[in-house]
Amino acid sequence: MAVRIIKKSWWVDFRFAYTRYRKRSPENSKAGAQAYEATLRQRLTRGEPIDQTGNNSQQVQTFEEFARSWFEEYVVSNNKFSEQKTKQTILRSSLVPFFGKMSVEGITAHHIEQYKAHELKRGVSRKTVNNHLTVLRKCITTAYEWLELPGAPPKIAWLKCPPPKTDHLSSDECGLLLSHADGVVREMILVALRTGMRLGELKGLQWSSIDWHNRMLTVRHSQCDYTKELVTPKSNRERHIPLDSDVYEALFKRKKDTGYAFAGADGGPFNSFRLSCRLEHVRNKAGLRKIGWHTLRHTFASQLVMRGVPLTAVQALMGHSTITTTMRYAHLAPSTLRAAIDMLNPKTALNADFGQPVGNQWIDQQKGVLAQKNQP
Repeated sequence: MAVRIIKKSWWVDFRFAYTRYRKRSPENSKAGAQAYEATLRQRLTRGEPIDQTGNNSQQVQTFEEFARSWFEEYVVSNNKFSEQKTKQTILRSSLVPFFGKMSVEGITAHHIEQYKAHELKRGVSRKTVNNHLTVLRKCITTAYEWLELPGAPPKIAWLKCPPPKTDHLSSDECGLLLSHADGVVREMILVALRTGMRLGELKGLQWSSIDWHNRMLTVRHSQCDYTKELVTPKSNRERHIPLDSDVYEALFKRKKDTGYAFAGADGGPFNSFRLSCRLEHVRNKAGLRKIGWHTLRHTFASQLVMRGVPLTAVQALMGHSTITTTMRYAHLAPSTLRAAIDMLNPKTALNADFGQPVGNQWIDQQKGVLAQKNQP
């Protein structure tokens, strides 16, 4: 490949049919220049001019113009309504104001670095900037595919972010919170603490999703505040959660065949704002710090990990698409780390039972359950 760098810019420089072609690569990288040269050679082989394509009217689109069509033709078709609103806000408030007047193929890695610096200077968090970059990458990648742009999309380097912090309640705080709640709100708090369901999943829970015979709850719906309709859970994945005795008894007392398991006076689902206010009222009565419904989900995962439940089991119950998300709770199992360190001390190494006492207890319990099932 005849590519070279001249004054910090990558160029293609080659001969074809006794004619020399020297052009600046739209993507300022070696790989981008090599891809651009391959595209130019293909055009020349087909007898096409290298300065334009049959799709040239689309090639000169600005980022703002393409982003509009990308949203209408891709985002609306492939994303949930809540995700559409999020992407629309990111485009309107951040990406279009910065990249809007640039041509799509004119956006380089340097422009993206300038955008990152601009957003950080405005006080935008690193995590938020990365969320914006995710939308930007998908939009630009789609542009290169749809418009058949030469070269390759610019590379995007994500910002390094501190690990996310999660708040959770202790066992005593859970009991205190439940003792100051009553009615359907108490049931929702109990189910959130014992199943780890998201607020939208709690609101959208249907009686038909509960298997009373096997004491199993299937998370297959989430209630959307925007459309007021039932949608699929996050990541479009169903998951199955066993019901403990407290949850089973609380729900069984008023079970129905169809409809919302948690409904207001009109039989419809609760509003998220209303539920947040109800939870705030309960936690004020209990004298607890400020928490939200998602804190109860974190509590569910944290309590499992602290009791030695394997992270893979926690991942399945939480519905995480990757174990990386579940690993944020790994530090809550300190006995494993303690056992590892004890192996280095001669005084404790001989007596160290390398493993997690609580985890072993959990495993023993599973063995006992299996033994009971295998009994004739």
